[in-house]
Amino acid sequence: MGRVVVALGGNALLKRGEEMTAGNQRRNAQIAARALAPLCEAHETVITHGNGPQVGDELYRMELTYSDIPPLPLGVCVAGTQGSIGYMLQQSLQNALKEHQIEREVVTLITQTIVDADDPSIKNPTKFIGQRYTKAEAENMAQNFGWIIREQNEGEWRQVVPSPLPQYIEHGKSIQTLVDHGIIVIASGGGGIPAYWNKNGNLEGLDAVVDKDLSAALLGRVIKASELWIITDVDSVSINYGSTNEKTIHEMTTDEASAYHAEGHFQSGTMGPKIEAALYFLKYHGDKVVITSIDGIAEAIEGKNGTLIRN
Repeated sequence: MGRVVVALGGNALLKRGEEMTAGNQRRNAQIAARALAPLCEAHETVITHGNGPQVGDELYRMELTYSDIPPLPLGVCVAGTQGSIGYMLQQSLQNALKEHQIEREVVTLITQTIVDADDPSIKNPTKFIGQRYTKAEAENMAQNFGWIIREQNEGEWRQVVPSPLPQYIEHGKSIQTLVDHGIIVIASGGGGIPAYWNKNGNLEGLDAVVDKDLSAALLGRVIKASELWIITDVDSVSINYGSTNEKTIHEMTTDEASAYHAEGHFQSGTMGPKIEAALYFLKYHGDKVVITSIDGIAEAIEGKNGTLIRN
């Protein structure tokens, strides 16, 4: 039985244009769980997930209530969404496994990701999060909450936060021990809660976010996984995306992926980090990476869908 890390994208719980109700998220979690059950049956499995929309909603709640309820640090919001998303995925996957008569337990582990306290992004934050505002609204939010704001698109201003590179997955030994005993683990949600070791040798949280795909690749290295499955909102990777000569890539080597990335085929906010995560994973212990959608998982298992990347 091989060992696999599955990185679920934000569409695992919320599809484009859907209202973020608990019912919508639960239904999408159930769809994702049914799709993942065959993978979980055949592999020792760790699942990670995105949390961008959910954290955005937490920030918006604080905007609406800050005069009555003290706002929470961003790291606490990441921790809270790890728990809530983990709960929905854990329950949905446990039920899906039961339907397949698979006797495996599923647990959720609130996970911290260690970053470098001197990471350049901390002094120069560029990661956009949360709601979009006019300049005047954004300036008001910055004054109330101490945000750093920037214009993302013309007339659209948002908060920016650091996105330091993940250095180490805290609790990696615990995750590996659970997986060694056949337990399916949901961990490192949203890339993990960013933390660093301060001058006193103590862990301290950081108002930042960690890229979930890079964190998943690092987690795969920690537990010595052979496969990384990156689940996003497209069936396969393409080059010349959105143009008349767009071409779907069903299989490529790491050299080919690196070359396409250098040529600018993969945007920094979408497919770029996924390719970088794939290359990192395959550099350390990994045998293959599959990039596909939730609906494409079944055919990707049979080699009929998705993009396969190998050394």
